[in-house]
Amino acid sequence: MTVIVVGGVLECDGKYLLVQEAKEGCRGKWNLPAGRLDPGETILEAAKREIKEESGLSVELSGICQIGNRKRKDASFVSIIFTTKVVGGDITFNPNEILDVKWFSYEEILAMKEQLRSKVLIIGAIDSVRKKQIAPLDIVRFLD
Repeated sequence: MTVIVVGGVLECDGKYLLVQEAKEGCRGKWNLPAGRLDPGETILEAAKREIKEESGLSVELSGICQIGNRKRKDASFVSIIFTTKVVGGDITFNPNEILDVKWFSYEEILAMKEQLRSKVLIIGAIDSVRKKQIAPLDIVRFLD
């Protein structure tokens, strides 16, 4: 089985948006707003949908800051994290999926490593944004 996860780094005034997971297995852990690609959607559509569902915020995607890969005996996971620009909405979320949504400084995120769902993914993506290591969206090709 292959799972594709898409999400985004949302930054505003030097702070980064994280969502606190409600689902079992990662309950209470903080994460970037992200989720699985659904059948019939592009990675761009899925990233915008997942960010909106988990945070209430509408975004434009502006680049790719991280591609991650993890393997297990029974599955492979690929994550694609986008840079974003918030273009609307207010913070809202479904409490069955998300416990809380908050803005954190980089230093606060570094200090909460054990509270992060995946410190390598979250800190790595934010580091890429801070260092401006961002690939342009036009590297994504839509195949017939």
